[in-house]
Order: sequence, then C-alpha cells, then structure tokens
Amino acid sequence: MSLPRYAEYKASGVEWLGKIPKHWVSKRLKQIYHVYPSNVDKKSYDEEQAVRLCNYTDVYYNDVISAGIEFMSATASADQIARFELHAGDTLITKDSETADDIAISAYVPKSMPGVVCGYHLAVVRPRERVVGAFIKRLFDSSYLCARFEVLANGLTRVGLSQYALDNVDVPVPPPTEQIAIAGFLDRETGKIDALVAEQEKLIALLKEKRQAVISHAVTKGLNPDAPMTPSGIEWLGDVPAHWEVKALKFVARVQTGIAKGKDNEDRNVVSVPYLRVANVQDGYFDLTEVAMIEIAAYALPRYLLRSGDVLMNEGGDFDKLGRGHVWQGEIDPCIHQNHVFAVRPVAIPSEWLNLVTGSDYAQFYFMTRSKQSTNLASISSTNLMELPMLIPPEIERNAIIEFMEAESSCLDVLNAEANRTITLLKERRSALISAAVTGQIDVRGLVPQQAEAA
Repeated sequence: MSLPRYAEYKASGVEWLGKIPKHWVSKRLKQIYHVYPSNVDKKSYDEEQAVRLCNYTDVYYNDVISAGIEFMSATASADQIARFELHAGDTLITKDSETADDIAISAYVPKSMPGVVCGYHLAVVRPRERVVGAFIKRLFDSSYLCARFEVLANGLTRVGLSQYALDNVDVPVPPPTEQIAIAGFLDRETGKIDALVAEQEKLIALLKEKRQAVISHAVTKGLNPDAPMTPSGIEWLGDVPAHWEVKALKFVARVQTGIAKGKDNEDRNVVSVPYLRVANVQDGYFDLTEVAMIEIAAYALPRYLLRSGDVLMNEGGDFDKLGRGHVWQGEIDPCIHQNHVFAVRPVAIPSEWLNLVTGSDYAQFYFMTRSKQSTNLASISSTNLMELPMLIPPEIERNAIIEFMEAESSCLDVLNAEANRTITLLKERRSALISAAVTGQIDVRGLVPQQAEAA
C-alpha cells in the first residue's frame, strides 16, 4: 500500500532527523516535555507513605501501564509522590539498563493511577501544553529515537541516560491535531500488525505442542497402532508395547557431571578452555553465540571433556529449562561443561533415541516430580536422573521411529521457520511505519476518522 507524503518539506537542522514537513518544528525534548528521572527505590521507610511501585520490568514488558499489572509495594515521600505519581498521558521509559539497546524502552499511561509511582531506573516523560501524550509514546517507539538514545547512553557495567541527554535530544513536533491523528493512525495500524504477530506466535506454540505430542506418542506407544500393549509397571507411564524393554537410564548410559566455577587452581598447571553453561543448552539446539572460557587444572581436563554423541541436559533453572537439551556433535573441540549441565553418554542406545526420550512429556514429568523446587526454580540430581525409566524398542523399530521423527521434525521446522520469518517482517513493517509517521515521512491526516483527528 502506497502512503501519501506531505506536499512540502524542509531541512530540520538535525542530521539524525533529516527533512520534516514544512509546517513542523524541531525542538529539544525539554522544550515540550517534562523529563523526570525517578529516584524512588523499592525500599520502605516508616516515615513515608505507602505506594505501589511501577518498576523496570513493568515498563519493559508492557506497552501500556494499566491497573491490571501487579505493582510492587513500596513507600515514597510527599515530594516523590507529587512528581512521580502516574498521570494520564505520561510515557515511562527505561533510563538505565545492562545494554544500550534496552535504553528508552517505553510504556504509555492512558489513565491517571493514584498511588502508583514511577520507580528507579525509569524516567517519566510528561507532556507540556500543546503536546499529546500518545504521540510522545510513539516517538519513543520510533527507530529514530531509539538509535539516538542508544548512542547517547554511557556506562561500563551498566549503561544509562543522563538528565542532559534526555533533555537535549532533538525531536520533531507537528501541530497538536496532527499529533492526535498520528497517534490514532498508529494505534489502528499497529493493532492490525500486532494481531497478525499474535496469530503467528499462536501457530508457533501449536507447532511446539504438535512436536511434543508426536515425540511423546512415538517413544511411548511406537508407530504400530495394532501392537499389543502391556502395563509398564510405572503408574504415570501407563501401557507400553509388550515387546519393549523398560530400563533405568543408568543401565544404558553414563551421566557425567560438570565443573563448578571457583576451583582453586593455585600452583597448578592450568589450561583455558571453552565451557557450556545453561544459557548455551536450549531445547533442541545449542546457542553458541557467547561461549565462556574457564581455567581448569590440566590433569582434570579429560574428566570434563564433551564427546560427540553426548546428550547435554540442563540440571536446573527455570521450570521450562529443567532437562532440556540436545545432542552434542563436537561443535567446539575441546569443550567442557559446567556443573549445571549434565552430559549423558549413551553406551547401549543411540544418542538420537536418548534425546527423543528425555525430551518427551513423560521424561519431563519425571524430572519435575523428582526435582528440588523453589519459587519458579527446579533442579534434579544426577542420582535421580540415572533412575529415569527408559523405554527401549527393538533396534529395527527404534531406528524407524528415529527416522520418522526426523522427517516430522523437518516438516515442523520449516513451518516454524516460516512463522518466525513472518513475525520478523511484520515487526520490521511496524517499526518502519511508526518511524515514518512520527517524522512526517507520511501524511496520515486523511487516513484517520475526522473525529479522531479533531479530538
């Protein structure tokens, strides 16, 4: 769809911004908005008033700040409440973060929220007269402003935006009626795009469920629907093909535990080697974009070395990380693993079969029921892992199941990749549309209902 442009443009005087519509102006942020970096932390003090704290994650993971969010309890002084209580039209931004690309992530406040204050590591951007709050939000969504703030952020272990950087960034300012029109146009168009993204995300979730269901059925029931079944002897596993064996993992594989950080290597001959962490071991693949190095005593290196064919599994972490893993094919050599990653080395079954079984629903259920659990975290010991019941079909049947699953997974991977590609394109379209609208590269005045433009 071709979108209209304004009839006349002029130089903005700002290199980053380029040309803007002739009747627009370019101003520093402080000239049109109040910018208040928050100093309200999560500590509570007896002499202060109880408040609810809108914190970093509330802004980072939400486009809109609403009453449905579970805000943290805290306290604030009268001065802090007067300045940082959330007003209708405010935009909250992340002022500090671990990386520059997480700076100036924004969330909009459509309605005033008495008793809710903006928390530490955030800033309130509040409109002055003749400025529309919803337009401010869209400015902060634009790739133009995101790139500008990424450059302005500074720091070493943590990066942040100074008051000066926030106040003095140049922004385009259309007349108020056009600000309303732009905000309305973007609400409508991004809403359509977000709905399409949600459909693709739903498809990805369904594909994941489909894969899990196919794996679980194949490794517990086989491919022959007419095969005679018999009780497995394990209540939660149910009936299995009568000609299959059931053995504990310890009889068909060895479990190698990993190295713990912080070993004292003083006065020892050490070597520096790559080692895998929980973050590297994903569900069905390895993320090797960032592989850490560790020093280890040379004599201990063989004890922790990974071998091609090892099935790597996470010992713990978030519930969804427990037991997840993949088959190591010697992608890095030499390489060792940390103590939160198990290397399960098959001795009587193929790695591919072991990987299928440990990724099945029944194995995941076993891991969860045998794990030590705390709030949102779980871990399983090597002793419990070795007791995992392994279903073992005859070799010919087992190989047929592995081939079947490889073909099914290949088809599902194609569909999954296409859905992810579509999401990427939709998000690129969304970003480009926002940036074009807020910098005046498209004229939206005729693209929104007249009542919205004149509101």
